[in-house]
Parts: sequence; structure tokens; C-alpha cells
Amino acid sequence: MSSLVVRNIGQLLTLRGPARPRVGGEMSELGILTDAAMLISDGVIVSVGKDGQVEADGATEVDAEGGVVSPGFVDAHTHPVFGGTRVDEYELRAQGASYVEISQAGGGIMSTVRATRAASEDELFRQSRRYADWFLKGGTTTVEAKSGYGLTLEDELKILRVIHRLNAECPLDYIATFLGAHSIPTEFRDEPSEYVDMVIHQMIPKVWPTGLAEWCDVFCESIAFDLRTTERIMMAAKEAGFGLRMHVDQLSNEGGAALAARLGATTADHLERTDASGIAALADAGVQPVLLPASVYALGLDHYPDARGMISAGLAVVLATDFNPGSSPTTSMPAVLSLACTHLKMSPAEAMTACTVNAAYSLHRGDQLGALTPGKQADFVIWGVEDYREIPYFFGVNHVRSVWKEGRSVVSGSPGLRV
Repeated sequence: MSSLVVRNIGQLLTLRGPARPRVGGEMSELGILTDAAMLISDGVIVSVGKDGQVEADGATEVDAEGGVVSPGFVDAHTHPVFGGTRVDEYELRAQGASYVEISQAGGGIMSTVRATRAASEDELFRQSRRYADWFLKGGTTTVEAKSGYGLTLEDELKILRVIHRLNAECPLDYIATFLGAHSIPTEFRDEPSEYVDMVIHQMIPKVWPTGLAEWCDVFCESIAFDLRTTERIMMAAKEAGFGLRMHVDQLSNEGGAALAARLGATTADHLERTDASGIAALADAGVQPVLLPASVYALGLDHYPDARGMISAGLAVVLATDFNPGSSPTTSMPAVLSLACTHLKMSPAEAMTACTVNAAYSLHRGDQLGALTPGKQADFVIWGVEDYREIPYFFGVNHVRSVWKEGRSVVSGSPGLRV
């Protein structure tokens, strides 16, 4: 049995609390222990407490040097496997072109689809392995990973196999989502209903038995899949056995939030245009909102989701990066924390809760991840700051000193405390 004790912790963010996602004032309660220590055995947390009270005979000792220790981030919305980049479109947006204009001209998602279809599994793995390192170096230890850049059964399965391989060969944990309904591919533009039928009758029945994905998602938007079509796809996915996640109300309010509530989706993601009635519907149904402020920022937009209204309504808000090559090319959860504080008007504590314990519950992993309490997996970050609020406050700086996955060091040698 291997044991590890982390000592000299200035602030230990335990996120202790009820065995469910946190709502309202609970989102501000981080369960902070000062002058703390944490004992780990075989990758699982055994005890936490005051440094002098945690006994650890024979355990390997790690000195946190008075820094903050938090749970590893759980990034609950990413698109981490794709071919190429979209730097040319980034330049076009800098010159005034909009995301919708680029998409309607054949760019956007479809430009990445073309690059992804052309890439081999090995090529996609090598590129995505690089991004895995970026996630880890920013303190993220688990990601939800969507397909969606293949849009044929063969290419969607190719992406999901890459995710499976990443999960097996990288320290980062991946939880896979099938997103065959990401966009109507070019070859079906004149007959979109045929592609919808393909997703429902060919893709979903063949993807689910492979065990390569446990969730299904749809991009519900005027430029992608309308409400009626989204409902058909989600009902087929639910009948097959998938859990439901949904992209809704990103560019316009199409009533996607209300549909997510009616379908009993686990999450509704984006929600930039969701109004008070949509928020009320999500609250009544217990759907968790996954907010993606980095995509608003990266697209040069200014309409952020109403996080304060959602928290006031009793919703268990989640924050995620939306890492993808077009609308949110970042793996940095600390950057998302900063955006949440400055643009969503969330407190640093609420933001930390949203990307740890609440994110874990949104992926049905709340019993394992998102908190540093006895019995949980020892996924944690040692930060080179003395106050956790400095993580979003000093934005654009990597404060990570080391990252630990199941009690093993996976990132080390990063910045230390200020002197």
C-alpha cells in the first residue's frame, strides 16, 4: 500500500458538503481548512485536517510550501479531438467577420470536419495528446470529450476511438460524448432530413453498443438543428441508453432551455440567450447549466449568460472551457474562472465550486471527483499562491506548482509562491 501526505497547506479547499451539486449560498462554501494536511493511500484520500493532527507514519511527504491545494478541475464541456486549426478564421473575425458569416460561407465547424476526416487516427491522437498536456498544466484532471467533427458514422467512431486511446494512455481522464448532431454536413445541405435520419437510425444504434460514449449531445440552434429535430435525436439517444447533454440558446433564443428541461437532460450548455422563463424551466427540471464564457470572449461577443439569475433560481451552475478550434481555443480553466468573475459576476468561491464539485456531478462522477474529502479520488492541484482568490485575480498567469492524479504527480516544476 502506497501512502502520501501533503503537508504545510496554507488553504485546503475541501469542497466538503452534501452529496449532491451545490446551489445558492452553498456555492460559496468551499470548506477551507488552513494550516492543513491531507493523507492519501493508493490514490484515495484517507483523511484531511490540521497539519499536526494528520498521522502518516511511513508516508511519502510532499510540502505544499504554504500554498493553496484544490481539487483538480473537471472540465465538463470540451471538443478536444480535431484535425488542423482555424487560425485563418480567427484572423477573419479580427477583421470583422462574424461566426455565423464564416459558417454560412462553408467555414466554421465544416472546415474542421474536412481536416478531421482527412486525418488518420494516429495523427488525431498525436495532436490531441498535445492538448491533454495543456489541460493538465492548467490544473484540469478530468474532461468531458465530445466527438462531432466527423459527421459520418466511420469518422465519428474514429474520433471516439481516439478519445478511448487518450483515456488509456494519458493521465487526464476523458468522459466521452457522441455529438454526431453537431452540424449538417455539406453533402446533406440540400437534404438535411436525410442526415437527421442517419443520426437517428444508423449512428445512435451503432455507437451506443461500442461503449465508446456514455452521453449524446445536439447543437440546437438555427444554423444547426431546430427544436423538433433536436427532440427527435434526443429521444432516440435516450431510448438507446445515452445520457443527454445539449448545446442550447448560444446564438439565439430558440427555446432550447425549455426543451432540455422537458426532455430531462442532465445539462444544458451555453445558454447565452436564455431568458427568465428558460431559467425557470431548467430550475423546475433540475437541469444543470454549463456556462462557457470563454466562447463568448473568443468570438468577440458581449452577451454572456445570466449566471446570477441562474444561481438565484437555485441552479447548480457549472463552468467549462468549451475547448475547440473555432469558438473557444483554450484549455485554461483559470482563464474561465477569471471571465466568470469579471463578466458573469460570480464570486471566486462560486466559480471554484462550478468547475469542481458541480462539474463532477454534471458528469455523474460526484461520488468520486470534485472534492478533497475522505473516500474521494486524490486528484488535486498545488498552487503557488497563498489565497485561492489570486487564481482568477492574477489572470493570464499559470499559478500551478504541481498536479496530482490519483495521488501520482503528473505535472511538476511549475511556479512557486511569491517571495
